[in-house]
Amino acid sequence: MTNTSEDFAVEDVEYLRHGKTPLLARLYRPLGKGPFAAVVDLHGGAWNSGDRTGTEGLDRTLAKAGFLVASLDFRDAADGYPASLIDINYGIRWLKAHREDLRIRPGRVGIAGQSSGGHLAMLAAMRPKDPRYAAIALPAGSPEVDASVLGVAMSWPVINPLSRYHHAQKEARSPAPAPFSIGMKEKHDTYWKTEAAMAEGNPMLVLERGEKVMTPPALWVQGRPDIVHDYHDPNSSFSGNEPERFIANYRKAGGEIDILHVDYEVRSTSASFDPIAAFFKKRLG
Repeated sequence: MTNTSEDFAVEDVEYLRHGKTPLLARLYRPLGKGPFAAVVDLHGGAWNSGDRTGTEGLDRTLAKAGFLVASLDFRDAADGYPASLIDINYGIRWLKAHREDLRIRPGRVGIAGQSSGGHLAMLAAMRPKDPRYAAIALPAGSPEVDASVLGVAMSWPVINPLSRYHHAQKEARSPAPAPFSIGMKEKHDTYWKTEAAMAEGNPMLVLERGEKVMTPPALWVQGRPDIVHDYHDPNSSFSGNEPERFIANYRKAGGEIDILHVDYEVRSTSASFDPIAAFFKKRLG
């Protein structure tokens, strides 16, 4: 374990292995006896890139606030959906199962994610007991735990993969396409393979289909202006943009959710990190 401040230490540990490929969790462990509430954090990268280091700013803020944080590597890119959710579901259960050596309270766990990681965080929270996502059992003798969480903090999530797929293609065809749109279709195709999969693993459409899912308290942090994540879906009858559409659906389904708008230029700073820490203080204790 490597001490990085007077408040917490950082350690990379293997939480799961696929063949010869280990998956690592970067643990930010507050100093002291605990027990601590915990947050699982998920990086972005359009489901094709990124790793456990991509959310370091938020993770350090949460650790300084007294949370144990597990920032996960997980399968993405050509491994495809639902491989990421399988790893994340396992990671949450792995964290809870190691309650004693990590000095955490297994009943006080939340999840966070940025961009495509925000999408994965919400989907994992909605479907903690989905047999597809919970396909990998913990080692024999492990405590009986599930992947449910008490709160979800999303930073500019890609909440609707299907509408973003169409949005990116439309933007790429414009006379002056936004940089994000170049190659975005190919990233979606690599991970999702089909539009049917984009519709199935889709928190927005899950709610609009009326599926019975969990709706833990949630926070959406959204930078503005942000054409990548804050846009209108012309195929929807909802008049507002995707963040407002999801919030309306989530509340209709019985979930509690708030949105915080921050200036785009400072979104990856304390302007976002501190409110997320406050959210988890409220929801996890």
